Amino acid sequence: MSLEKVLAISGKPGLYELKVQTRSGFVADSLLDGKKVTVNMRSNVSLLSEIAIYTYEKEVKLAEVFLKIAQKENNEMAISHKESDDKLKAYFLEILPDYDQDRVYTSDIKKIINWYNILQPKGFVTTESLEKEITKNKEDKAE
Repeated sequence: MSLEKVLAISGKPGLYELKVQTRSGFVADSLLDGKKVTVNMRSNVSLLSEIAIYTYEKEVKLAEVFLKIAQKENNEMAISHKESDDKLKAYFLEILPDYDQDRVYTSDIKKIINWYNILQPKGFVTTESLEKEITKNKEDKAE
């Protein structure tokens, strides 16, 4: 399964899997409860495959961050996004040691870890699937 079909919708909790695109928006399934939602084109929607995290040298795609978490956790769940801010920052430093601490906020770290923990039981963030996705993205950029 690919992050290219996973959406974060502003104002709605959790993540959604894109099912069908329509003239006025799209239909997606919630990854939390499986309910269908319709979203119009005016909604603020982000594809997880397009999100990147600032480091001091470059931007790192979310798939690469998820891969580092999956490798650290042996494809298991990460720590809770409800841990203390200090514990979350220390955890994220282990995952991405050079992340830009001035531009990546604790709220961003919470969101990333929460998203990982939503996607992990659904099979979206295994080391194998993420490595394939990262390789595919690099090949697409080369073309």
